[in-house]
Amino acid sequence: MGDKELLDKDEIFSKVLRAGRRTYFFDVRSTKAGDYYLTITESKKFTHEDGSFHYKKHKIYLYKEDFVSFREILGEMMDFVIEEKGEEVISERHQKDFKKEYESEEQSKDSFTEISFEDI
Repeated sequence: MGDKELLDKDEIFSKVLRAGRRTYFFDVRSTKAGDYYLTITESKKFTHEDGSFHYKKHKIYLYKEDFVSFREILGEMMDFVIEEKGEEVISERHQKDFKKEYESEEQSKDSFTEISFEDI
């Protein structure tokens, strides 16, 4: 049996979430014993100066015995982020004047007050 056939046999149910340069793959797979588990893969595209590109992938394997706890903590973490920062996306990519705000904050951190050591 080839790799493609093995992969198809292994994969039970899949969903894809495309989010800008990132793509998330949610796959239900089968163990050798016939039980199911979930893999979540983040794939991020990186483009080189010459126009070529590559992908970096990170994968999480989630087994049924951890589903309840994982769901609870994930929900708690997402609720915390929304409560603290709201649903508006704040980033350089989504906010046109982000760099200006960031640069002005950095400049104010770097500005010095002239103090003479004789004053101390």
